[in-house]
Amino acid sequence: MAKVIVNAVGDACPLPVVKANQAIREMTENGQLEVHVDNNTAVQNLTRLASQKGFAVQSEQKEEKLFVVTMDVTVGGECCEEKAEDNLVVVCASNAMGEGDDKLGTALMKGCIFAISQLETLPKTMLFYNGGAKLTAEGSDSLEDLKGLEEKGVEILTCGTCLNFYGLQDKLAVGSVTNMYTIVEKMAGADKIIKP
Repeated sequence: MAKVIVNAVGDACPLPVVKANQAIREMTENGQLEVHVDNNTAVQNLTRLASQKGFAVQSEQKEEKLFVVTMDVTVGGECCEEKAEDNLVVVCASNAMGEGDDKLGTALMKGCIFAISQLETLPKTMLFYNGGAKLTAEGSDSLEDLKGLEEKGVEILTCGTCLNFYGLQDKLAVGSVTNMYTIVEKMAGADKIIKP
């Protein structure tokens, strides 16, 4: 029986879950996955991941800032995977996620785009309009993840009117410029839309 240990101590959300998912995908035989983290939020996220996949899970606090989450991984035995959509579209209408503190919202959006880049089934299209246009322009903290998504075949489209409004028409750094008709058409044809 295989035993895989993943060190995610010091990693910010969503990295512990991303690393755990990657390790699960790489396992070729049934076994245990042990993930080391330094906070209870990561423990909860990993426990939820294991439950979604139908894996037995337990956690133990070893030190003040060391938790060990152990999953019994059954290769090919994930029971609760959602159906992959053929046409998943991600819509970003802001450069921040949620309402409240702008600095937190910006960090959350960066984490969200990174998490999207780590999905097993990637979206077909990502649409950026209004403040979301800032995410595809020079200086965006998400450019590396967005360029990686584009290289994997994800269509990245940014509203031209929005780029002009924010003075970013010459600063688009990933994807291509689009218009509101195409944005509406892409959303109308989507099997599923995610709007962070």
